[in-house]
This record gives sequence, structure tokens and C-alpha cells, in this order.
Amino acid sequence: MPKVLFLTTAHHYDDDRIFHHQAKELVSHGFEIKICSLTSDCKSFINGIHIECFDILHKSVSEKTDIFLKVCKEFRPDAVIASEPVAVFGARKYCKKTDCSLIYDITEWYPAMSMLRDYSGITKPFHAIKFLGIQILVGWFATHFIFGEKTKFFPLAYFFPFKKKLVLPYYPDQEFVQENIKTFDPKSIVLCCTGAISEDKGTGNFFKAANLFQERNPHIQVKILIIGAARNKQDEAYFYKLLAETLIKDIEIKEPTSFEKFTDSFAEADICFDLRSFNFENHHSLPIKLFYYMSAGKPIIYSALKGIRKHSDVSKFGFLVNPEDTLQIVEKIEKYLQHPELYSQHAVSARKNFLEKYNWDKIRQTFTNFIRQSLPKPHS
Repeated sequence: MPKVLFLTTAHHYDDDRIFHHQAKELVSHGFEIKICSLTSDCKSFINGIHIECFDILHKSVSEKTDIFLKVCKEFRPDAVIASEPVAVFGARKYCKKTDCSLIYDITEWYPAMSMLRDYSGITKPFHAIKFLGIQILVGWFATHFIFGEKTKFFPLAYFFPFKKKLVLPYYPDQEFVQENIKTFDPKSIVLCCTGAISEDKGTGNFFKAANLFQERNPHIQVKILIIGAARNKQDEAYFYKLLAETLIKDIEIKEPTSFEKFTDSFAEADICFDLRSFNFENHHSLPIKLFYYMSAGKPIIYSALKGIRKHSDVSKFGFLVNPEDTLQIVEKIEKYLQHPELYSQHAVSARKNFLEKYNWDKIRQTFTNFIRQSLPKPHS
């Protein structure tokens, strides 16, 4: 029975990608699986998956890598799937001494802008180069790559073109989503925004569009549905300011929910938005929520990010916009008011595209095959 070990610093053991999709899939094919996370203390056996977690996210890098190495030696995997550079460093020594494959699963841009936020302007380029160097070093150590989207290929796929790679988007399993197609009511509308509440994630752009829409359409009852939370005090203050200034009276704010219940949490939404700013990091992202909105049958209005434009034809189930162009966004909402049949068409098409192209069933076997092929060959 092949053994695969998932190592992650910042993700929880029950992360949707790691636990509910990748790990469960491998278990169903006869793999022995273990997940090790550094976010909390936990030792368990769930759904046929060994769980061992340590609450040491605040500890030094060397302490984290020591724990990962210890777990590797005890579990003795045939392949390690690492989600962050520290996880790769932790598994490297074990993998080097054995035939164990070291697979780096790249789902975040590295270095992220948030990593550079606390450095002064003059030192930011130097730290960016340092972190980029770390990423390249990690790529050197890894034997295989999994990319969340093609826009994350740089720099590793270019520096190491001969290493085997797989593109594995965040397509949800149909088990975890619910269809919630609505009949459009032109007299009232629910505008929904989910995820981290912050300026760079487009919360302000969303409120600007909602306010202008209400100004131009005072006869329509507008409700704002927010599902998410601020990441820090600064984002929290920014959000309170938006709430104090908005024209919309009907606002519902829900705490972030588990991904299994995510589509249920925005069931009443008419249109789902993601109006994050244009910047290098965002342009090289493919927002996960896009596929969950599609699965529920929700028309979307999204920033015209490079990652989305390369991956999907959004015109079949929504609109791509300049997130700073408030009037353009409002005109897209009004288009649904003027043409209710277009709303119904987009809602049905969103669900149809999910079922035909963008669900886990379309990529699960490719993932399993990639892991099988990465395993060390038996010695003759």
C-alpha cells in the first residue's frame, strides 16, 4: 500500500483541497494517508486518514522543519506533498536519504504581497528577491510540481522545465455544493460578497457599486450579503467605515462558514461579486470562490483578472469588469434588470458549466495518476 504524507504549515488538517479532495481521493484508491499541520494540537484518524498536528505556527523555522522531519521518519512515506516552502525544507532531508518523491503543491503566489507589507519601501525589493530565491531553492529540492493554476507557473516551471508538473485547479466535489438557482425578481435584489474583508480584496469596490446602483434605482429593494471577516484591526476599521457610509439599509453579515456549507450560506444571493484590485499577485490568481458560485448557479461579476480570462469564458454566466469602474459594474447589474431572461440564462449556464467542466470529477483521476507516477520505482 503506497504511503503519502501531506505537510502544511498554515492550512488546517481539514483544509478543503488537502483533506476533502486530495487525501480522500487517494484513500479511495488504496493509499495510506497522513496529514501533518502546524496550526493546532491534534492526533486522530478520520475517514481513513491519519491526522497529526502541532500548535507551533509561532515557533522558529528550524523547530517547524524538525517536526516535519520527525513525522517523515516515523510515517516513512513513499511521497510527500508539501504546501509551503517550510514544509519542503522539512521533508527534504528524509526524501534525499530515501527514494521518496517530494511534490510541491503551489496554490499561492510566493512571495505574497502580505509578506512584504511590514518592510519599508526601500527594502521591499531586496526582501522580494530574497523570498523569490527561497522559492527557486524549494523548486530545486522538489521532484514534482502541482500548480493551482497556470498563472502560478513562474518562476518554477520556467527554471525547472523538465520536472513533471500537474495543473490542479480548486474544482469542488459535487458532494459539497448545492444548486440554488433563483427566479429573478426585478423589484428586489441581493448582492453578495464573500471572503476576506479588506481594501485589496475589493470590499470597497463592492460597496461603491452597491451604493451607486441604489442611487440610480431607488425603487428597488437592495440587500447586501457579506460572508467573511476582517483579517486584522486595520481591515476591521476599514469595514466599519464602509458600513457607516453606505446607503444600503438592509445588510446581513455572516461569519465565515465551513466549505461544506459555503454554497448554502449564500443561497439567497442573486449575484455574487469579487472586485479585488488589479495588481500583479491578483492577476496571477484564479479565485476559488468562482467555482463555488458556478456550482450554485449564481451569475457573477468579477474583476477581469488574467488568471480568470485564461481559464474560463465567464461571458456565459456573468461579466468581467474593471473593479475601479463603478459605473461599468452598476450597468452590468442593471443589464439583468432590463433582461431577466439573461439572468436566467446565466444562472443555468453557470451550473451547467460547473457540471460539464469545473467539478472535481473532471480532474480527480488525473490527480491520482500523477501521484502514482511520482512514486519511486521498485528496485529490481
